[in-house]
Amino acid sequence: MIRFAHSEYLYLLALIPVFIVLFFVVARARKNALSRFGNLDILSRLAESASRPKRFVKFIMFLFAYALIVVGLANPQIGTRLQDVKQEGVDIFIALDVSFSMKAEDIKPNRLEKAKFEIRNLIDRLAGDRIGMVVFAGEGYTQFPLTTDYSGANLFLDVVDVDAVPIPGTSIESAITRAMESFDFKEQTTKVLVIITDGENTEGDAFSAAEDAAKKGILIYTIGLGSPGGTPIPMYNSYGQQTDFKRDRLGNIVMTKLDEVSLEKIAALGNGAYYRGTNNQDELNEIYKAINALQKREFGTKQFTDYEPRFQFFIAAGILLLLFELLISEKKV
Repeated sequence: MIRFAHSEYLYLLALIPVFIVLFFVVARARKNALSRFGNLDILSRLAESASRPKRFVKFIMFLFAYALIVVGLANPQIGTRLQDVKQEGVDIFIALDVSFSMKAEDIKPNRLEKAKFEIRNLIDRLAGDRIGMVVFAGEGYTQFPLTTDYSGANLFLDVVDVDAVPIPGTSIESAITRAMESFDFKEQTTKVLVIITDGENTEGDAFSAAEDAAKKGILIYTIGLGSPGGTPIPMYNSYGQQTDFKRDRLGNIVMTKLDEVSLEKIAALGNGAYYRGTNNQDELNEIYKAINALQKREFGTKQFTDYEPRFQFFIAAGILLLLFELLISEKKV
């Protein structure tokens, strides 16, 4: 396996097309300049010792030397040993509701941003546990599979928004089903599904899905975000200014309500627990404490270790090419 310690230097390779263009521009300018001094045929006879092919070969050698030195500066490294690493932990899937009702601001700054903040905190606390994510609205999609690459998980989390799922609605059943499909039941790890939503299920049978998941040994925890009394969903323009509240087809303001009864039942069917989301408490932290109390099992992963730098070979080859390029004369032999 190859990686670059300083991959940002590879952007310098983008200058190669610029060099090529400059080469032909200079050649054209030289030809035009000579034509102003007299007849080109006569001038070419006077300069018979100059070799255009050699000039072109020298330029090609320069390009290769430049590319080799840039790659060397990026410090390519080769993984020399493949090692089986045993990790201990649980498999956690987060099912995050991204329906438009999650933009309601009864929890600050809004329901979705509060959920993402808690998920980031959870990822930062993980040590050996694998985490994956399903985003759902009218349908569920895997945002990223189970992984111990926590920095990568945070990157995928950052881009989550209410437009992540094109199908409107809220299908908790779809989220549970997608998570079940994403777990690897061949591995005897403890499996946990955390559903973060406002609970307004509009599609499918979430209770039957929770029962099916429980039969497969998946523990289900639910976090309800929002107000049981209902709250409007603010609408903003491109400048971040609130212009109105979301309205239905009749022009009435839509009120989004937290359905705690359904979320409590789903958690009970999944042998887990329900938590009410608040502005101040970190509900995922409480769930993580419960997860840590579970029996953790080992799972094997393969990782490349002992990376060795190979920059010296590229730098040396590039310098040698430059030396050869300087030694080659542009004159005909």
